[in-house]
Amino acid sequence: MIQFALKISQILHIKEKQTTAVLKLHEEGATIPFIARYRKDQHDNLDEVVIQQIIQTAQQLKELEDRKTTVIKSITEQNKMTDELLKKINDCSTINSLEDIYLPYKPKRKTKAQTARENGLEPLSEFILKQETNNIVEEATKYINEKVLNVDEALQGARDIIAESINENAEVRERMRNLFIKEAILTSTVYEDKKEEAIKYKDYFDCKELAKNAPSHRVLAIFRGYTEGLLKVDIHPESEQALSFLEKIYVKNNTEAGAQVAKACKESYSRLLKPSLELDYKLQLKNKADDEAIQVFATNLRQLLLSSPLGSKSILAIDPGYKTGCKIVCLDNKGDLKESSLIYIHEKYKLQDAEHIIRSLIHQFQIECIAIGDGTAGRETEKFIKSLQLNIPIYLVNEDGASIYSASEVAREEFPDKDITVRGAVSIGRRLMDPLAELVKIDAKSIGVGQYQHDVNQHKLKQQLDATVESCVNAVGVNLNTASKQLLSYVSGIGPTLAQNIIDYRKEHGKFTTRTELKKVTRLGDKAYEQAAGFLRITDGENVLDKCAVHPENYTLVETIAKDLNTDVKNLIGNNQLLKEIKTEKYSSAGTFTLRDILAELNKPGLDPRGEIETFEFANIYSIEELQVGMELPGAVTNLTKFGAFVDIGVKQDGLVHISEIAHKFIKDPAEILKLNDKVKVKVLEVDIQRKRILLSIKQTQEMPSFQKNTTKQKPVEKNMNEALADLKSKFGK
Repeated sequence: MIQFALKISQILHIKEKQTTAVLKLHEEGATIPFIARYRKDQHDNLDEVVIQQIIQTAQQLKELEDRKTTVIKSITEQNKMTDELLKKINDCSTINSLEDIYLPYKPKRKTKAQTARENGLEPLSEFILKQETNNIVEEATKYINEKVLNVDEALQGARDIIAESINENAEVRERMRNLFIKEAILTSTVYEDKKEEAIKYKDYFDCKELAKNAPSHRVLAIFRGYTEGLLKVDIHPESEQALSFLEKIYVKNNTEAGAQVAKACKESYSRLLKPSLELDYKLQLKNKADDEAIQVFATNLRQLLLSSPLGSKSILAIDPGYKTGCKIVCLDNKGDLKESSLIYIHEKYKLQDAEHIIRSLIHQFQIECIAIGDGTAGRETEKFIKSLQLNIPIYLVNEDGASIYSASEVAREEFPDKDITVRGAVSIGRRLMDPLAELVKIDAKSIGVGQYQHDVNQHKLKQQLDATVESCVNAVGVNLNTASKQLLSYVSGIGPTLAQNIIDYRKEHGKFTTRTELKKVTRLGDKAYEQAAGFLRITDGENVLDKCAVHPENYTLVETIAKDLNTDVKNLIGNNQLLKEIKTEKYSSAGTFTLRDILAELNKPGLDPRGEIETFEFANIYSIEELQVGMELPGAVTNLTKFGAFVDIGVKQDGLVHISEIAHKFIKDPAEILKLNDKVKVKVLEVDIQRKRILLSIKQTQEMPSFQKNTTKQKPVEKNMNEALADLKSKFGK
């Protein structure tokens, strides 16, 4: 795909040599994380996002070229190819423009125009198009025969031919397509007999807005209603506007012939152009909404995966429950299950037993902290544990997807003799220890940090989420001797098969002592080793460099640097004073960016980019019934959408901070201000206990900057709340 380098550089506004380098590396089998981290000097330090865009754009251009080849072959086989037509095809820059050119030559079912041509009416259509006379009836009479019974049929057949020629005019279709993009109105109405069934879409029973301005979440909500057969959806410009556009092109004179052409324009638009272009534009609008929703999901997923880990601690993890009790597990500092138990804290006569079990387990397994799932009964369990005054840190852990894991094949392989409640508790504890290592075991779509994930293109969603997980795993690095098969499979160049082979090698030979030992793993060749080695860590191996992100291909360089400083590599690592003495120009052949990364890694080897975990406490409120309008409470951001942020305030039901209530300044996207797990202060604006809805505000807990007080025009709170409710309905239904 290197042949597309110049075109891609023009599209993405980057240098051709950068594009060429990325495509060359990709064709050689390099992964995006490897290209971004270890080949910076070849592509001038492009980030993963741009590298992914280059590869995706190259794939799109290849698909376009492949389609051009098919079209050229088809037209050539029809003996209709000309030099001018071939040039037009080769000049096409989009699939739509190519298909517009191909339309007249595309094999199709028998059309009205084809029937009219077979009935000998093409000369009449050509006569009418000249628009030189008023004697249309007289001319049409000449074409009456056993198949064309009267003048009306003759004129209709001629109009059918004209209508099809209008529809198949590539220039007209392109200009009309642009009219759709600029002026199309998105209209949704409910089917009269389905109003009750469609009540959750009430805000879209009579909705009308400029399609290009419709936010992605609203488009997806309307399209969901359309797919469910509850809403009728139209997307097109005003008919008068479209017809006026066509008539300006085709109607030349105010004659009877001109009137026939005007009729043909109307028939062409209503029967051919409008349905075709509306379908195309619906797909374009849906794809755009999909892309935005997928990007929101990917951004949220990245933030969740890169949540701060607690690290290696002995943990007591609790999966809370009411009648079924709270399942407890004890994990050692490697995450291995040591013990499980069950307590009941919602029956007073069992509280003493529960306390005894907790204290005994903490003493027996030297527990350093407690993890509690934040789902059903989570806050009540937290309240009970706090009442014991154990002087041990307590963390509420997001348990979205834990039930998916506990019933999965992965969990059954890990704990074949344990029930799903034990597996769920283990997952909660391990999430606290290392969120990334545990969450990769769950299908990303089940984690619940997106919007409309079931409505978007599932293939594109999976591709993007897999790429996000891969990026996060490689950004953090993986302990070669402790990582699970699932975690290893996301390492650059590895995949599920090699991951299993690594696990098998560990079982047979014990821990890896050097990175080069990886080459002994079955089917792990030189290319896979090159791609993976820098992202795999050995914390206590023979070579001190194996525990950091310096790639083995650069070990000789590091050894040379150490030798030039009259020291050894072990003494060089983390020695800030020695590192300052390095004369970087002496090693410039290694590449500016490569050398910079090596020195940064030597200064802080194996530094985890995720930072340290922070403790957080909710207010002393445990249910939605305890909330009152006006309360100001601490909360944690659990999900971001285009229309707002969802915040956990410790009452089981997350509250919505509408985008208009996030900041005093105007923002287009909540992600401009917030990210997942942010700790925020919110004000309660509205509570609907029956429907379990909570509306919150962040900005009303903050003083407006003085320079904005006299200039910022705020929408009325009532309007903001109505918008928030509409967005809630579109996401969750009634």
